[in-house]
Amino acid sequence: MNVLIVVDMQKDFVDGALGTAEAVEIIPAVVEKIRLYAQRGDVIIATRDTHGEDYLSTQEGRNLPVTHCVLGTPGWQLDAAVAAALPENAILLNKPTFGSADLPEVLRPFVEEAGEENVHVEIIGLCTDICVVSNALLIKAFYREMPVSLDSACCAGVTPEKHAAALETMRSCQIAVL
Repeated sequence: MNVLIVVDMQKDFVDGALGTAEAVEIIPAVVEKIRLYAQRGDVIIATRDTHGEDYLSTQEGRNLPVTHCVLGTPGWQLDAAVAAALPENAILLNKPTFGSADLPEVLRPFVEEAGEENVHVEIIGLCTDICVVSNALLIKAFYREMPVSLDSACCAGVTPEKHAAALETMRSCQIAVL
């Protein structure tokens, strides 16, 4: 069983408040990856970084004082091309922090059906060095026998250097970096 996890491909991370040229550049590859999984009928989960109006008063907001991904704002929305590629049955998860605490529970029925070692998770999205690595490590913490991979061509970090460092961290934690 194959599961694609699309992390935080939201306007604020692509070309909004925290956007980068690298994030814009990966959009075609991300859309193509989503379409591949959708054509095969695989499971697709998309996360959305989700904050409230009080973001700047939170610990994250004090450490990253750039208001972004506020629920319901244009920047919170998925990139238009990514949203258009997602099938109707894609699972959407709002997450208030870097890793989705709900993700292990969403994966549980697939693990129970196919067995942990038979559920292959591939992760793509933004930002490699924050939310992508957080979700990858969270999955490995809950499902140590689950094969987890990451397509580096479908990810971008805050900077190219931080992207590369996050890829090394994930390799060290037995996540296959493609």
